[in-house]
Amino acid sequence: MGESRRGPLKSAVPSNVVSPVRRCSRTACGRPAVATLTYVYADSTAVLGPLATYAEPHCYDLCAEHSERLTAPRGWEVVRLLDGSAPARPSGDDLEALANAVREAARPQERAAGAAGGARAADPMEVARRGHLRVLRSPDN
Repeated sequence: MGESRRGPLKSAVPSNVVSPVRRCSRTACGRPAVATLTYVYADSTAVLGPLATYAEPHCYDLCAEHSERLTAPRGWEVVRLLDGSAPARPSGDDLEALANAVREAARPQERAAGAAGGARAADPMEVARRGHLRVLRSPDN
């Protein structure tokens, strides 16, 4: 007789304060968490790794700034675990390959013009080409 027809979710008060994003555990820091800190007291080690799948009671979620500035107590060691899913920073070889590709694209297109053959002859106003830019004759000439 006294049963409520509403379930627990419908009777709950909606809140705009609680965010589904996990926040940094540091006091007065509201930035999103990107890493999880765990202490291994038996080994005097602080382990900082990628953000845990769910919040653990004895772990601390840290934002990017606080995880980079993390220091451990004297006599303790900090172990930083790399996130395998994060994109790797470009290596020197990657940057060199990119620079070579840009240089190649900026070179005069003599080989491309020779391969196209009739493309340059089709436009008598075109004098030269550099990448996607064309040099045209003046209409007065």
